Amino acid sequence: MFYFTDPFGSFFRVANFTMLFVEILLVALWIGLAVNSRRTSIIALTSAVSAVILLVSLMAGNPVVSLVLLVILISLMANTIKIVNEYQRGVLLRFGRFAYVAGPGINVIMPFGIDRLLVVDMRTATIDVPPQEIITKDNIPVIIDAVVYFNVSQAELAVLKVQNYFSATSLLAQTMLRAILGKYELDEILARRQELNQMLREELDRATDPWGIKVTATEIKSIELPEEMKRAMAKQAEAERERRAKIIRAEGELQAAEKLSEAANIISKNPGALQLRQLQTLSEIGSEKNSTIVFPIPVELMKLFGSER
Repeated sequence: MFYFTDPFGSFFRVANFTMLFVEILLVALWIGLAVNSRRTSIIALTSAVSAVILLVSLMAGNPVVSLVLLVILISLMANTIKIVNEYQRGVLLRFGRFAYVAGPGINVIMPFGIDRLLVVDMRTATIDVPPQEIITKDNIPVIIDAVVYFNVSQAELAVLKVQNYFSATSLLAQTMLRAILGKYELDEILARRQELNQMLREELDRATDPWGIKVTATEIKSIELPEEMKRAMAKQAEAERERRAKIIRAEGELQAAEKLSEAANIISKNPGALQLRQLQTLSEIGSEKNSTIVFPIPVELMKLFGSER
C-alpha cells in the first residue's frame, strides 16, 4: 500500500503563516506609530484597517490572498508614514482644512487623500534683491542692490496666508527698497547706510509678519552712481581738500606770526640779544660754502671810528 504526500500544501501553509506573521509585525509597527502620534482619529483608523486586513487574511487562509493584503498594507504604510526633518515643520490639511502643525520625526497621517502634509523649511533663507534704479530726493538716479535674511516663524501662516512666501518676500523687498531710499538725498544714503538698513528691516518685518515671516537682517550691498556724478564728487572732494590745506597753512602762518611777535618783544628789551641772534644766523649761513655773507656793521661801531678822527 502506497501513501502520497502533498508537498505544495505544506509549502502554501508555510508561506501563508510567514506572510501572516509579517502582517502582524507591520500592523504592530503601524499601530505603535499611530499611538505615538497621540491623534485619536489616526489611532482608530489604523486599528480598524489593520483589524480588517488581519481578519480577511486569517479567514482566507490562502497565501495568494495574504500576499495581496500584505502589498496593500505596505502601500498604506508608505502613504501614511511621513518623516519631517529637524529643521522642518509639516502643515497638515485634513479634507482641505488646517488641522495642526506636525513636528520633526515620524508622523502618521490618514491615507486615501484625507490628509495632506505640506513641509515648510524653518531655516534662515537669503534673498538677493536685484539691482533697483532709484531716484533720490535730490533727483539723482542711483542703482542699489541689497540682501535680505529671513526665516519662517509660523509654518501655518506661511502656507495659508500667502501662495509663495519666498517670492512674495522678494518682491516686497524690492518695492520697499525703492520706496524708502527714494525719500532721502544721495548724501544721506551714503552717510546713513546702517540706519537705513535697520529701517528697511523693520518695515519689511512688519509687512511680512501676517505671513509668519521673520526678517532678521537687511544689508545694502552696493550703490552705483552715474559717471557724471562720480566726477562731480571727485571734484568736490578735491576742492574740499584744497580748502582744508589753505586753512591749515593760514593757521600755521598765524601761529608763526604770534611767535615772531613774542620773540621781537623779548629781543627789543635786550639789545645784546639781537647781536647774538645775528651771530647765530652767520653761523648757520657759514655752513654753506657756496654762500656770500653780507655782515651788517652796527651803527654804534661807526660812531666809535668817527670819534677817533
